[in-house]
Amino acid sequence: MIEEVRKQRAKEVEELRKLGINPYPYRFEKKQSTKEILEKYGFLEPGQTLEKEVISIAGRIMTIRLHGKSCFFTLRDFDGRIQAYIRQEEVSQSGYELFKKYVAPGDFIGITGFPFRSKTGELTLYVKEYQILSKARRPMPEKWHGLKDKEIAYRQRYVDMIANNSTLERFKIRYKAISFIRAFLTNRGFVEVETPILNFIPGGGAAKPFVTRLEALDCEMYLRIAPELHLKRYIVGGFERVFELGKNFRNEGISYKHSPEFTSIEIYQAYADYHDMMELTETLISELVYHLYGTYKLNYQGRELDFTRPWRRLKMREFIKQELGVDILEDRDEVLHAVLKERGIELDSHTRARMIEKLWDLVEDKVIQPTFLMDHPVEISPLAKRHREDPRLTERFEPIICGMELGNAFSELNDPEDQMERFRSQMELRSAGDEEAHRMDLDFIRALEYGLPPTGGLGIGIDRLMMLLTDSPSIRDVIAFPLVTESDDEDDIEGSAAE
Repeated sequence: MIEEVRKQRAKEVEELRKLGINPYPYRFEKKQSTKEILEKYGFLEPGQTLEKEVISIAGRIMTIRLHGKSCFFTLRDFDGRIQAYIRQEEVSQSGYELFKKYVAPGDFIGITGFPFRSKTGELTLYVKEYQILSKARRPMPEKWHGLKDKEIAYRQRYVDMIANNSTLERFKIRYKAISFIRAFLTNRGFVEVETPILNFIPGGGAAKPFVTRLEALDCEMYLRIAPELHLKRYIVGGFERVFELGKNFRNEGISYKHSPEFTSIEIYQAYADYHDMMELTETLISELVYHLYGTYKLNYQGRELDFTRPWRRLKMREFIKQELGVDILEDRDEVLHAVLKERGIELDSHTRARMIEKLWDLVEDKVIQPTFLMDHPVEISPLAKRHREDPRLTERFEPIICGMELGNAFSELNDPEDQMERFRSQMELRSAGDEEAHRMDLDFIRALEYGLPPTGGLGIGIDRLMMLLTDSPSIRDVIAFPLVTESDDEDDIEGSAAE
């Protein structure tokens, strides 16, 4: 069916060219958007016409309803949809016949005309002139009812956006949210900076990196897993408030909340600690929710979430002990392992750090409302400053919402000797088989030796935040072009073109 339509559309394109009409012209002067038109002329009453007003708009045709010598069609642009009306009497018989024969849903056209309110009450544009701007070679999705095949939606997001207005709106919310985040931080005196994507040492997170090769230097390099260590170098160098919003890469599994390529924002503030970063986090996210929806409450997958400040504070040790009856500071490794074994948890590494992480995984989904999980053990926090009241802990928190980690934050470790010992401990873990353990970064130690002031650091997963803000069950729903397996689609463009 699609191939028949493509062949017919290709034929129409050639016929238009023979008529001296370019089906892919260079430009059109679009002077108004659908939103501007609907707002400016919303006052019109049924049957009222403003013939002296000049409208020039362009967009994609979504539907066409023919009525003999006239027809109604729906035009969609970035801001929305509007109805238009074309008559043979206005555009001439040849112009109208050309419209009927060569213009179809999916095509982009530009029109000039004036507004009126139809007798049924819909604001409509009366077409005085039109121009084909792009002839679609493929048919519009035919009532896909939300594009049920998710793999097609992910692989052909452009089709998903055409077919489902909700998809387009979801990504509008994403980029509106990102714009707000940047403005919020800039207004607080933060400077947006850049750090390298290609790293000699993958640092700043516990993750398996992607490996690539730099031929110019004949060496292996890594796609960054986090920008943390470079951002702290900015603070050493004299910046006091910095952030970076960008891509990170982790060669790990794919799930509803994990993507090997993901977007995060990392924020560092000199002379601050993790309490300051909690205030920043809850203010930023709460105000973002209010900015988007005019309320601090929103629904996520059937649950009402309340982002009103202050958020709940929850200590990791106390919560795990309450839920599982095990003390992650006092109990021996054998006790932790027994609790995990009882629950059928397999360990890829029998280190204490990995056991603590697995214990937390068992209870994480019990935390629903916006919560700060605080005071993680030193074993699982190699870049965080030791807790000022208990050196077995660190001044670290994670914002948890609906059982999902939204980020990570510390009072940053700025003692070079302590940092060196943490790196050495991580190297021992790597030697024991933990591929995600941190690597030694001697240049970062050198930077700390020049002096890093007291600093608070925060990282937030933008994609997971967008899941919450758009009520999306999967991280792939909020990434415009997510990672999917290669398609074996028989609908091959080159093969079709060669026929």
